[in-house]
Amino acid sequence: MKRMKRLCALPALVLSLCLAALPTQAIELGQSAPEVELPGASVAHLSDLRGKLVYVDFWASWCGPCKQSFPWMNEMQKKYAARGFQVLAINLDAKRGDADGFLAWNPASFALAFDPRGESARRFGVKAMPTSVLIGADGKLLYLHQGFRNEERAQLEAQIAAALNSSSPLVSQKN
Repeated sequence: MKRMKRLCALPALVLSLCLAALPTQAIELGQSAPEVELPGASVAHLSDLRGKLVYVDFWASWCGPCKQSFPWMNEMQKKYAARGFQVLAINLDAKRGDADGFLAWNPASFALAFDPRGESARRFGVKAMPTSVLIGADGKLLYLHQGFRNEERAQLEAQIAAALNSSSPLVSQKN
């Protein structure tokens, strides 16, 4: 059992070390979202989603909180899609098969992209899994959140609802 726990912790350690070793760009709320390519997604670039409120979620197959966040993101996509809301989950696993295995148990009814090199995470300065960013229809960063706990669901949804209901940008951060 101890050996299994160590084996499960290894991918998390490797990704953490890789993300820490990459130079990251500091992102600030209120600024334009960095441009990123979206390998494996139905849209080629993040900027192709401009005009929608976009919830970008960075995730990996080994991430425990990511398993909790997927049902919630499915719910948000269904509830707010008609109002111009789009969830985009970017997987950072080195092996696509790991992501596919996760998705077999945690299906997604929202857009997915696969970035095994972690370039998108570097551009957004991702330091924890999962990390989510809310991007306004104008392409500006509205909200940044690290981690996911079920007790935060209402607060996260309130950020989405406020952004959809507001003509002025909502800017806040939660770590």
